[in-house]
Amino acid sequence: MYPDNLTDSQWAKLEPLLRELREGRHAGGRPRKYPLRRVTDAVLYEVKRGCQWRQMPVDFPPWRTMYQQFRAWRLRGTWKRVTRCLREQGRKAGGRSPTPRVAIIDSQTAKTALKGRGGVTMQAKRSKGASGTSPSTRKAMC
Repeated sequence: MYPDNLTDSQWAKLEPLLRELREGRHAGGRPRKYPLRRVTDAVLYEVKRGCQWRQMPVDFPPWRTMYQQFRAWRLRGTWKRVTRCLREQGRKAGGRSPTPRVAIIDSQTAKTALKGRGGVTMQAKRSKGASGTSPSTRKAMC
């Protein structure tokens, strides 16, 4: 167990969102060899720590199992759906509407036109290496 593993209450909210809906089809296939919760804990560990899949601790399922599940969720849009649902649940629990109605844009992030004269524009500079005539490029090619 790791301190950042999902708690029982967190897992209760997350599990239904991770179970794939088959829309009229049976799930089919083999039963899971590793519990979904354990694979989810491992995927979240990797995402948070940023380590390589092959260097995961040995008490997690094999790295291929974790990576394949992560990739399947990503390709199906499962993570986007999960984050949207959890955000909406959190907003409802806080007494707010599920989706925000107003956005605040910081003026330091979104640049506006300068006052007075028009904005100054500069031509993009090419690097010396891009021209092919730079002495450093000629040395590297010889």
